[in-house]
Amino acid sequence: MTKKESEKNNALEQDYLTIPNLFLETNKHTFAYREMGERVGIPLVMFHHLSATLDNWDYRVLNQLAKNHWVIVFDNVGVGLSTGNVPRTIAEMADDALEFIHALDVNQIDLLGLSMGGMIAQELVVKEPQLVRKLVLVGTGPRGGQGISDVTRITNKDLVRSIFTRKDIKNYLFFTSTANGKQKAQEYLSRIHERIAVKDKTIRLSSYNNQLKAINRWGKDSHLDLSNVTQPTLVVNGDHDRMVPTVNSYQLAKEIPNTKIKIYADAGHGSLFQYPDEFTQLVTFFLK
Repeated sequence: MTKKESEKNNALEQDYLTIPNLFLETNKHTFAYREMGERVGIPLVMFHHLSATLDNWDYRVLNQLAKNHWVIVFDNVGVGLSTGNVPRTIAEMADDALEFIHALDVNQIDLLGLSMGGMIAQELVVKEPQLVRKLVLVGTGPRGGQGISDVTRITNKDLVRSIFTRKDIKNYLFFTSTANGKQKAQEYLSRIHERIAVKDKTIRLSSYNNQLKAINRWGKDSHLDLSNVTQPTLVVNGDHDRMVPTVNSYQLAKEIPNTKIKIYADAGHGSLFQYPDEFTQLVTFFLK
């Protein structure tokens, strides 16, 4: 076996539960990130949801995607182990994400945005369309979309509920209340707690509040024209998304010209975590 083949095999054998935290310094910030897979071709860069850090990615999703792709996940400015302060607008978050991506010194990326990350992805692809080859939007909606400005109210309501029931808030926000949804929630929550070494840092309360303000503003702001987004786009959601109502996924598919849409039955905001195998197969096929 050649050295190159050995390096390739080692990359493909990486496990998200054990890969290290890495750090990338720019003139303004230090970004915490993790990467998997063979470092060739176009990387798949993934933007996370409200309050999430590197430790909230599902290793079952990351491990499977990394079999066929160079995968990069990171904490945006002010989140987890990344330095700086979280801005109060989605547009500024997109600027910060661009700062990280340009520092990677790559010419083009595939981009996957989950929830708030999908909002950031929309702003980014409009700002620098030449940077993105293909776009995946999960559990998200357009600027000014239906019900998006209610995220704070829904989140706070379920936070109180989780305190009284002593259950993780994601049980209510991400999954359906059916027997299947409850089971999948427990499976996901068990998986994200399996990483025991080299952890990320929990998001600060001030950073979380700034994210909520940014999402609320996004939900109330004027429409963002997506008609010129020419990238092949995949829109994914569950049929019972309480945080960003599923109707927004259909709206995105209507507004972005070259779009395919997948709505999972009996699934909520975290459909990719509820159906990790089906989701990764779908994304892998789409990115090909």
